[in-house]
Amino acid sequence: MKRNIVIAAVTAAALIGGGTATALATTGDDDSGTTRQSDVRASGGDDADDRAGDDADDRGDDGGDDRDDAARASSAKVTAAEAVAAALREAPGTAVSAELDDEDGDDDGDRERAVWEVDVLAGDGTWHSVRIDPGTGKVLGSETDDEDDTDEVRAALKGSSVDAAEAAKAAAARGTVTSVELDEDGHYGDGRAAWEVETLSSGKGEQDWRVGLKSGEVTADRSHHSGSDRSDHSDDSDDSGSDDD
Repeated sequence: MKRNIVIAAVTAAALIGGGTATALATTGDDDSGTTRQSDVRASGGDDADDRAGDDADDRGDDGGDDRDDAARASSAKVTAAEAVAAALREAPGTAVSAELDDEDGDDDGDRERAVWEVDVLAGDGTWHSVRIDPGTGKVLGSETDDEDDTDEVRAALKGSSVDAAEAAKAAAARGTVTSVELDEDGHYGDGRAAWEVETLSSGKGEQDWRVGLKSGEVTADRSHHSGSDRSDHSDDSDDSGSDDD
């Protein structure tokens, strides 16, 4: 009877502590003193700790990214539209995207700095990547890129009346624009091209928008959500492209 009581007590302690306990259970006063070792395991202790640690790491990573985005946006004096204009003066053509991001420091030990990176498609089919200082609007450099979607981009922009700068201005009422990019495939690849714009605002964080290539209408972008959201927001998808047909 004493042995059963001891094992029960140790089992309860193990379950509460979430770990593994080892009990030495005696056979009683009338026994010859022989002891028998009984292992008591509480499942889920280590796994629960690992899951909690992973969740904390994920939250920490997301929080760091959000803070970095907010810091870049708050320090930028040059808007997305202004960055596009500066890039086009450097490399005439059609701006296809502009993103506020970090540029790696050079080999001399300089730290990362925020820059606007603007992709421009020239009339001869050459792609240019132009870096703009978000504090002054000065061109920091320009490089020629190789892209394989030139025909798709031109087809998507054919007949459009809203360019990248105008799309950025249209979405600026929702927050600070941190990127604008042509989506030539449309919602879920449905072929309804539009401008994709990301904004950052206090209290709402990062938000995604779609701007019509002809209408300039701004609608919430659901294309990055899970499949379960697609049916819920199918009307939004239809609305975002209806004016651009």
